[in-house]
Amino acid sequence: MQTNMQRYFHWGAIGSLVTLIIWCVLWEMVLAPLHPGGSWVVLKALPLLIPLHGVIKRDIYTLQWTSMVILLYFTEGVVRGYSDIGTLSAWLGWGEALIVCVYFVCAVMYLRPYKKAAKKMAKELLAKVNQTNHSK
Repeated sequence: MQTNMQRYFHWGAIGSLVTLIIWCVLWEMVLAPLHPGGSWVVLKALPLLIPLHGVIKRDIYTLQWTSMVILLYFTEGVVRGYSDIGTLSAWLGWGEALIVCVYFVCAVMYLRPYKKAAKKMAKELLAKVNQTNHSK
């Protein structure tokens, strides 16, 4: 059963992932492209489309791996935030890093009850195995 907080974290993950996709496309095509008229860097948004369906469907595995992969976008945002000093691109980089932080927190907090349940089940299984081994 999903709690209200889990619903909020799930919607936060969906919202921040969609926002990041739109952010990347607008950044590289309209707001501050590397070349006038847009650049091929816009393709960085494509990998974000791969997990979108799984995140929407609450797939635990997808939320787990995307919480790690999304950190590549955090890295890009921080690097461009520091290196493109004083430009719109720098602000967009910091915005990207912030959006990634929102996604990461939402995904981890959504997964937290599932991780606790998995640890509890593993502990119970280990206790049963130990009990069986001691009775032999």
